[in-house]
Amino acid sequence: MVEINWTDSAIQDLNDIGDYISKDSVRYAELTVMELFESVDILERHPKSGVIVPEFNNNNIRQIFKGDYRIAYQIINDFRIDITTVHNCARLLSNTRPFQK
Repeated sequence: MVEINWTDSAIQDLNDIGDYISKDSVRYAELTVMELFESVDILERHPKSGVIVPEFNNNNIRQIFKGDYRIAYQIINDFRIDITTVHNCARLLSNTRPFQK
């Protein structure tokens, strides 16, 4: 089974999403953040279940979708995946995001 590692940047993304949604509904913000956090559990057993991120075209940089959000991750090795960012589907991923080479 693969270890899922949430980067500081991805945790900050979750916090920002929660803060934004909580302006309208604290309860919905909590549910959304929890669903986003739990949606990566499938990667423990199926690390390549996400699709390749088109902005990077790298087999080890993938994403899964949950609602209106993209959760981008990098397969580091057979034992570790880094969740690198969580953000709205309408946005492109920047080449400056913290993906390892």
